[in-house]
Amino acid sequence: MTSQTLAVETYSNPVSIESRFRRARFARVEALIEQALDSRKTIDIVDLGGREIYWTIATDFLARHRGRIRIHLVNLESDLEPVEDAGLFEAHAGDACDTDGFQGQAFDLVHSNSVIEHVGGWDRIGQFADNVRRLAPRYFVQTPNFWFPLEPHFRVPGYQWLPPRWRTHLLQMRRLGFYDREPDYRKARSIVEEVHLLTRHDMTHLFPDADIAVERVAGLPKSIMASRAA
Repeated sequence: MTSQTLAVETYSNPVSIESRFRRARFARVEALIEQALDSRKTIDIVDLGGREIYWTIATDFLARHRGRIRIHLVNLESDLEPVEDAGLFEAHAGDACDTDGFQGQAFDLVHSNSVIEHVGGWDRIGQFADNVRRLAPRYFVQTPNFWFPLEPHFRVPGYQWLPPRWRTHLLQMRRLGFYDREPDYRKARSIVEEVHLLTRHDMTHLFPDADIAVERVAGLPKSIMASRAA
């Protein structure tokens, strides 16, 4: 399953539990946007790894501020798709971990939802975090929590805590979550190792100037949010 298909399946159901959580946590994003709008007539938001379909959770909010907000969607060229609302969104082909990207451009807010865990190894995760912190005075980054019992991508309890070869073997045997069964070991291993869930400790070190909040379900830490206001 491609990342594009994964994104569509994740966001297409407005009554899913994932959508309800996204709408709840978006209150933090709205507050940051409102802060930026208080100081400027028009603002630019860069959504690293984001897609237009994600922002349907904020349709009414964006409609109220129509003409004052421009959202720049940054994705790898292979995943780039044309936008439907060209008055609000602008698509850019680019690597969110490229420290030379958007040199000389300033944004009012950096947004990223469930992307940092997909960018690669620790070096690329660090580069992604550095980009977030330098591109705007405000940012919001959300990522699933490594310690939440249900792995959110493969939908298997404790899956992220298993050795990589065990995870690979399970994916070879059956479809898991958003990912189709992959009999080929090398391909299955590549899929498994594409996801690097982070802990609150990791996020604290990646975003030392952020307010770190934990989203909980039945008292369990579901996801981590790092945000910085201007």
